Amino acid sequence: MFRSLSLAAVLALPALAHANPVFPGADPHVTVFGDLYWAYPTHSTNPDAQFHSFDFVAYSSPDLVNWTATEPILKIEDIPWIKDDGAPERFLWAPGIVEKDGKYYFYYSVGPQNPKPSIIGVAVADNPAGPFKDSGKPLLIGGDGFEAIDPMVFIDKDGTAYFYAGGSAGAKLRVWKLKPNLIELDEEIEVDTPPEFTEGAFMHEIDGTYYLSYSHGGWNNPNYSVHYATSDSPVGPWDYKGPILNSGPTHKGPGHHSFFQNPKTGQWYIAYHYWPSDKNEPPLTGVRQCNIQPVTFHKDGTIETITPTSEGPEASPLK
Repeated sequence: MFRSLSLAAVLALPALAHANPVFPGADPHVTVFGDLYWAYPTHSTNPDAQFHSFDFVAYSSPDLVNWTATEPILKIEDIPWIKDDGAPERFLWAPGIVEKDGKYYFYYSVGPQNPKPSIIGVAVADNPAGPFKDSGKPLLIGGDGFEAIDPMVFIDKDGTAYFYAGGSAGAKLRVWKLKPNLIELDEEIEVDTPPEFTEGAFMHEIDGTYYLSYSHGGWNNPNYSVHYATSDSPVGPWDYKGPILNSGPTHKGPGHHSFFQNPKTGQWYIAYHYWPSDKNEPPLTGVRQCNIQPVTFHKDGTIETITPTSEGPEASPLK
């Protein structure tokens, strides 16, 4: 059995100011809670199983340069329903998080998809550092060609919480409203799956424009990339804009990202994972790493193409 990187091991990593990668792992959801940036990635110390884990850790930073790891915030053995379907093995990956009324809601993928359907769960804590307690039942179970992975929750200005999920098998995007408790689905909203969608949906909004961004391609393929579409609604219809993040010479397969903003300066950033490799053919192997880079929005609302780089973000304190 392999475990997530221990706290001591993470803190022993060399701190390179203004350098990428910022921490090991994949599928990073980075956001701001209070005076800290918080990051929630998938991570395993087993290089042959870098798309899943048996627990989650979080990272926090006051400035995007110096990061500190938590102890595990959720362990697979603490999910009471994890063995109920009789699947021979289960793993965790691709988390997302949102805050409401001082509570923190942590959504996560449980796989693999076969021989049993994939599942999305949700756990709750009073602190972004956890520990998180599972709600006691799955939030969403896949099947019938739909893979229930890559949860993302977006709370709109009117307080409506939208839940986005899906990808890989079937490459289908589905959206629901969540009930006010954020641990149960309300009505499903029929949406179009945007062009080039594979998985990893993320939603953010700027001045009334809703940005749906997502990963395209194979998770261990150099064609893995980030594309986006816009709308005047969090549920579409989508105006496809094209790719914004593709492989570079030594940063292959960038994707499963998140956007976040420093509310003090207004600067936007993207967090994503990549494979340190110069291979141009799949499969990519090794240990994925997480980058953070600033994002430029043009006056017309489009996003400037982002080139993966080893140059990390400048220090951007929140206070």
